[in-house]
Amino acid sequence: MRKATALTHRFVEFIPDVIEEGTLYLSMEYATVIHKCCCGCGKEVVTPLSPTDWKLIFDGKTISLHPSIGNWSFPCRSHYWIKNSMVQWAKQWSQERIAAARAYDRRVKERYFTGSEQDDDLTTMPARKDSWWKKWWPW
Repeated sequence: MRKATALTHRFVEFIPDVIEEGTLYLSMEYATVIHKCCCGCGKEVVTPLSPTDWKLIFDGKTISLHPSIGNWSFPCRSHYWIKNSMVQWAKQWSQERIAAARAYDRRVKERYFTGSEQDDDLTTMPARKDSWWKKWWPW
């Protein structure tokens, strides 16, 4: 697992043309956070803030985003959390897990924007399936 890296943040109205490595740009007017991928690949990561996307916590000093950031469409396929302005690297997901999470996200958005009520529980994302040996191995 990679070392946690500290990030800085800037509250801006408009996202600048040049995005600096290690900086989170937060536009509250446009409910968007943008940063360069924390793996160093240089790709720009856009995290929209909304009830069905990411949530932002600003404690007066640090920034946290929830849920994790999975750059599954990037060649790097990086996956990390931003907690208290620190990058915390997460485990890679299988294609099956990514597909399940994307389907879940679509259902959540559809329910939110149409106001439809369904019987299935959308309060939690589907759990990943560990292989049988991980369930029985003591560590």
